[in-house]
Amino acid sequence: MNALKFSVLVVLVAAGALLVTRPAAAHHSGAMFDDARVLELKGTIKEMQWKNPHVWIQVVVDQDGKPTEWSLEAGSPNSLSRNGWRSNTFKAGDEVTVRLNPMKDGTAAGMFIGAKFASDGKTIGRWQ
Repeated sequence: MNALKFSVLVVLVAAGALLVTRPAAAHHSGAMFDDARVLELKGTIKEMQWKNPHVWIQVVVDQDGKPTEWSLEAGSPNSLSRNGWRSNTFKAGDEVTVRLNPMKDGTAAGMFIGAKFASDGKTIGRWQ
């Protein structure tokens, strides 16, 4: 293969790789989260959804005497398991304090940062 054909092949492979990875990068946008703010909420775990592409943690928080369910997005089961998480890390009824970057639009949801369990003080994620 001459140098010109090789150069064209390299350009085509690089362009193809860019086209394939572009949608994946868009999927992982965190633009909806306010990463300049960190909320700390005390509540009770309703459930943890251990599913791809992201784990979701449902936490019921008492806000002004009214139970409000917060949906917290975490990483993928694969990446979290490499950091010690398991599908039963959070169980329904666990009392926790969670830290999160809230949604910019004010909905009761956010990006999970860390949690502290009331029962034993154990922490998971980035706590401080």
